Amino acid sequence: MTDSANNNEMRWDLESIFPGGSGSPEYKSYRENLKTKISGTSKEFENLPEKLSADNRSEFVNAILNFQDIIDGLELVYSFASCLISQDVEDTDALGAMQEFDVMHSQFGNLQTKLEAIARACPDDQWSALLADGKLKSITFGLDEIRKQARQKMSKELESFANDLAVDGFHAWNRLYDKMAGDLRVDFEEDGETKTLSLGQLASKFDSPNRAIRKSAFEKLESAWETRAEYAAMILNALAGFRLTMYKNRNWESPLFEPTEMNRLQQKTLDAMWSAVRDGVPKLVPYVKAKKKMLGLDKFMWYDQTAPVGKSEAKISYSEAREFIIKNIQPFSQEMADFTKMALENRWVEAEDRPGKAAGGFCTGFGPKKESRIFMTFLDTYGDMMTLAHELGHAWHQEVLKDEPALASDYPMNLAETASIFNELLVTDAAFEAADNEDEKLMLLDQKLSRTHVLFSNIFARYLFDTKFYTARKNGVVSRKKLDELMSEAQVEAFGDTLDPSGRHPLFWASKLHFYLTGIPFYNFPYTFGFLFAGGVYDRAKKEGSGFFPKYKALLKDTGSMTTEDLAKKHLDVDLTKDDFWHDAVARMTADVDPFVKIAG
Repeated sequence: MTDSANNNEMRWDLESIFPGGSGSPEYKSYRENLKTKISGTSKEFENLPEKLSADNRSEFVNAILNFQDIIDGLELVYSFASCLISQDVEDTDALGAMQEFDVMHSQFGNLQTKLEAIARACPDDQWSALLADGKLKSITFGLDEIRKQARQKMSKELESFANDLAVDGFHAWNRLYDKMAGDLRVDFEEDGETKTLSLGQLASKFDSPNRAIRKSAFEKLESAWETRAEYAAMILNALAGFRLTMYKNRNWESPLFEPTEMNRLQQKTLDAMWSAVRDGVPKLVPYVKAKKKMLGLDKFMWYDQTAPVGKSEAKISYSEAREFIIKNIQPFSQEMADFTKMALENRWVEAEDRPGKAAGGFCTGFGPKKESRIFMTFLDTYGDMMTLAHELGHAWHQEVLKDEPALASDYPMNLAETASIFNELLVTDAAFEAADNEDEKLMLLDQKLSRTHVLFSNIFARYLFDTKFYTARKNGVVSRKKLDELMSEAQVEAFGDTLDPSGRHPLFWASKLHFYLTGIPFYNFPYTFGFLFAGGVYDRAKKEGSGFFPKYKALLKDTGSMTTEDLAKKHLDVDLTKDDFWHDAVARMTADVDPFVKIAG
């Protein structure tokens, strides 16, 4: 029996952040005060002495601390607007607030450019003396990172000019795509009834055990994007063109320079990971073949990737999922279980299935509010329970770092997946142990292997497409037809023999919003990295039990103030630039293939 009708339990509480939604007077006042602070801090930086010295060091320290406060404020403004838009894609006031954020973010970018100019020009001895100040000691890594990046950019004047242009010449394209995708609707027939669905609602149909429904959903998705493909191509080309112009003027030769820097990751680490993944994809072929046989398929198509097998009729309610997650986190850590219970009871989660919501799921923090919120749509499946556990892991990660200053708690996306996937693995293994028949075990193994297949092949295809697209874009605008071809080529290379040639999704470049995000280029490889890295962390936890929890918490705390390679060396004693760790991680994630094939018969 499900309890999806219990709307209050499944709707998040945003009133405790700012009462009144997008029309909140408090939210508006906060934005106005933040604008004033940005302006005031900008003037403070302009009035700083030309050279840093022992006599004026306190002035520089105060300016840096004000700069850091603005980071928290911007997170709060952005997160609240993002939550409002996600719960109602037609909330025009929230869209207006997001546009205000774009302007403030651009102004903050100019402020950061001023700090970068100071850091770049400061002699080493004075810089070291500045960082030795007690008020800055905890954020030395973040400030050193700003200094390093400053030396890889254009002059202060050009960077400020670029930030101003980005508001209407870069970020606006992303907003246009979001609006275009949010407005798309399809008429979908199921069980003799036709309903008008948003693309977010349509996405849930790809998990249906009924292949006719999955196929129909895919065809509707393709048809919807076919009507917007030329516009999407224009937006994608504009975004890439802006980035490539910036890279050229900064002397960044590779489009991967920015995303690897953002993820505090070396290119050779990324190459080692993808090499292991390439070797691992063929290990999934027996899984796909067994799944095809069980589903009675002659061809494995794009829309079959997450098709369930096993006891697919099993349902789990939102309340049952909450209880199960808390119960099975508890043996590893009572502290984590208590936090999870608090977050759920305080309605930090938006899970209701209703029209007008955006697609997908996320967890976001609220800066100075020291809270998080989770967005998803819960449809009473085991997969939804895993998603809930996953997002609660993100919330726990943010909880660990909530008392750290902004410049010591800003962890990169590839490490952001550590706690979420760790949570997911905990709950998946618990569900497998609790399963009392082979059908249910088969379903759970399929959940794990389906995710592995997506993260190895689907995500790899996105990475390959981005790489191919940026290479082509250097030579001029890439046509819609060529984009289709590049995506098909990427899927051939990434999926190998696990996807039928007739079952590709050439328009994936248009339908996947990750390609259009201006804040994060190459929004793909961090998922696979996080999946494999978290698997290594989880493996340690299984071996050491609850005694590993303090080490796990320490690892999460350091994610905001270390490079990825240094973090792995300190807490796991592994070298991520070598193949060994990645091949072990891939083998761990494909170890379920044989049990699946055996149970499947």
